[in-house]
Amino acid sequence: MRFKTSLQNKPKHTDLVSCVGWMSPDEVYSCGDDHQILQWNLLSSETNKVSDLSADVFPLDLHWLPRSAVQKSKVGSDVFLLTADDGKFYIIGRNGRIEKSVEAHRGAVLSGRWSHDGAGLVTAGEDGQVKIWSRSGMLRSTLAQVSVPTYGAAWSPDSDAVIYTCGTNLIIKPLAPNSKPIQWKAHDGVILKVTWNPNTGLILSGGEDTRYRVWDGFGRQLYSSAQHQHPITALSWSPDGQLFAVGSFNTLRLCDKAGWCHSLEKPNTGSIFNLAWSSDGTQVAGACGNGQVIFAHIIENHLEWKNYEATVTSRKTILLRNVSNEAWEKLELRDRIIKVSLAHSHMVVVTSTQAYVYSTRNWNTPIIFDLKESNASLIVQDERHFLLVDGASVYVYSYDGRLLCSPRWPGMRTDVLNHRTVSLSSDTLAIRDKNDEKLVHLFDSTTGKAMNDGKPWSHKLEIVEVAIDKVGSSHERRMAVVDRNRDLFLVNLQRVGSIGRPVKLGGMVQSLCWNDGANMLAALQDAKFTVWFYPGVVFVDRDLQATTMYEIDASDFGKNAVIVSFLDTMVTLRRTDGSLVTSSVSPYPALLHNYVMARHWEDAVRLARFVKDPTVWGCLAAMATASKELDTAEVAYAAIDEADKVEYIHHIKEIPVKEARVAEMALLGGHVSDAEATLLQSGLFFRAIMLNLSLYHFDRALQLAIKHKTHVDTVMAFRKHYLARFDKKETSKLFLQYEKQVEVDFKKVAEKIELEYQKEREKPTSSSS
Repeated sequence: MRFKTSLQNKPKHTDLVSCVGWMSPDEVYSCGDDHQILQWNLLSSETNKVSDLSADVFPLDLHWLPRSAVQKSKVGSDVFLLTADDGKFYIIGRNGRIEKSVEAHRGAVLSGRWSHDGAGLVTAGEDGQVKIWSRSGMLRSTLAQVSVPTYGAAWSPDSDAVIYTCGTNLIIKPLAPNSKPIQWKAHDGVILKVTWNPNTGLILSGGEDTRYRVWDGFGRQLYSSAQHQHPITALSWSPDGQLFAVGSFNTLRLCDKAGWCHSLEKPNTGSIFNLAWSSDGTQVAGACGNGQVIFAHIIENHLEWKNYEATVTSRKTILLRNVSNEAWEKLELRDRIIKVSLAHSHMVVVTSTQAYVYSTRNWNTPIIFDLKESNASLIVQDERHFLLVDGASVYVYSYDGRLLCSPRWPGMRTDVLNHRTVSLSSDTLAIRDKNDEKLVHLFDSTTGKAMNDGKPWSHKLEIVEVAIDKVGSSHERRMAVVDRNRDLFLVNLQRVGSIGRPVKLGGMVQSLCWNDGANMLAALQDAKFTVWFYPGVVFVDRDLQATTMYEIDASDFGKNAVIVSFLDTMVTLRRTDGSLVTSSVSPYPALLHNYVMARHWEDAVRLARFVKDPTVWGCLAAMATASKELDTAEVAYAAIDEADKVEYIHHIKEIPVKEARVAEMALLGGHVSDAEATLLQSGLFFRAIMLNLSLYHFDRALQLAIKHKTHVDTVMAFRKHYLARFDKKETSKLFLQYEKQVEVDFKKVAEKIELEYQKEREKPTSSSS
């Protein structure tokens, strides 16, 4: 991936260009020391003068009102914020007319930014002040006052805090009163630029020490570049936060969000003072010291899936290669390419007006359909369909171009959706809520109907990543969730009713990925590379969790590595320097998954006996237990020397009632509440009471006996026997009350219990099924 740059034969500005901004993906405005506002049309390659500024106004920063704010606003139109050296900021319409002029600072207004919702703006000045203003230019507050010029300021993702420069320090100041700022030394020289991406929450800074650095929202350094030859004078995040551009003297870099550099260009521009991305994330404009405006668009974006490679070689061309037979295809598209995604035997290409869906079986006849809003920002693929975020809406399409659904939710924001906060399977769509990051909205991906009784699923902490497994039936669908503490949880997604509690699977997780062909989960956690061959073991038998895992030291992958894909048995990871490394896992667990999905239990046992690996036996034991396959579970538990589990399965097999066996299987995995609920729903009140008595849950057993008016004396008898055994006196008020009311005859209780078991054996439904 790299930038392809273009410059004019002769500069259109007669002096230094200080700032640029994109009005639309094909229209750029620029301002400079020649006091001109120029409009650049990239389709027609025309440049027009919009207006002239006053001779004493030297512009310094330009920022268009966010498109989302324009769409929501009932009044107003496309306007941009312009800051200048005369201490004022200006709100200017696209026709160049100054709608508002505001005295803001003593000395130059060095930086100005609209909030993400367009409700306000922040300015930073040569006087060291940072001020918050309303949309109409009314002063709301002076957020900070420092003793040195403040060269840059930026809004937090939620527009509830501002980061600004203070010499060599960065300071995050929340807008809430009496809130404590976060301050840290970020550079060895004066910081000239800072920007905060709303999508990823990452902060980027650059300064006179000739370095650029990446930080998280708490001020922890994630990346520091090597020293360059000149100060960093321009920085800008791409809209989706996956890339950023860096400008300095005769230098333009394209970098990954992790910090490493994709490409380095050396255009003849002088210093690049300002950089801005187009809303579709494919182009960058830069304000240059020699009067030029540099334009750069991304090419050579390289995608891989199994034996296919796709490379975007120009604005409208994609080169395809099948590495297995060296077959090549060249695809020429009508319009400029915006997004490309290659997975699940299909390639989805989004241009500025249309979407093309190609099949790997036939590259010559794509499915083509027009976009609703022509502003695509995200593609997420699954085996059966794909999700497209286009403008302010989310769409799910089949690979034959049919619109399946367009899910919506309250407070919907599509501008911050990315691959970490959206997950798609063949039947389920999960989207994390940006307004309340503890919530995940769940939809049926084929109909758009909300799951979880129509309510979003709620976690106890803010969620940073969601990922749904890809394989199997919808009734066994599971979602992996990583929260703010980097803890990994697994959730069973019920198709009907509400969703249960999450179960913790791991901690300190920095990256994760589901396998494409089996429900195996790979993660980088706590300096370890871990693969859970059957993550659902936590819902079945937690004792088997360690047996069903593969774990190696992750130091070879370096710090902050990311899992890119998990295809078949190969896991691809990207190091912080941008290099790709692979790690392989055993092929047998995936084969076992396939046998179990097809319910070929004999083949599964045969495989485990052939491999003779405790991991495979452990996975088989958990899978068989989850599927209530007692014979297979017994064989598997015996193979890993779990004698107590084998004995318990023998006990379960002797139970004549199917529902009671199901309950006992739940109990085998430690799920007491599930076991009790199964018994109560089946009307097996005696069994539910005995379940609690066997676990010494006497209070619960008595509550059930009283509620269902049966076996109260049985509970009292067991309680008495328990107290006598340990030579204790009764202290429970409930039991003391019923001691006076119920006469306990141990012989009669034993006869009643035997009678209950006899009734179960004589039931017509009692069978070994």
